[in-house]
Amino acid sequence: MSFWSAVVLMVLIVAGARVLRARYEAQGASPSLARDPDARRLRDDVQALKDRIAVLERLATEDTNAIRLDLEIEKLRDIR
Repeated sequence: MSFWSAVVLMVLIVAGARVLRARYEAQGASPSLARDPDARRLRDDVQALKDRIAVLERLATEDTNAIRLDLEIEKLRDIR
């Protein structure tokens, strides 16, 4: 086998490997998140936590609600 034949063969092998890799990735080698029930449950849990954080941020940043919340906490402390 000549030098140039070896070079052509190596180029063909590399090109073929890249084509196979691209095909493998395009076919969805990784499990689809849409079909995985655990991923769907985790996505729903994360969304619920984000919603809760948004409510807590709103409570903490609004002055009128912060004062009202502080008064309610003090009332609860007095009840004990």
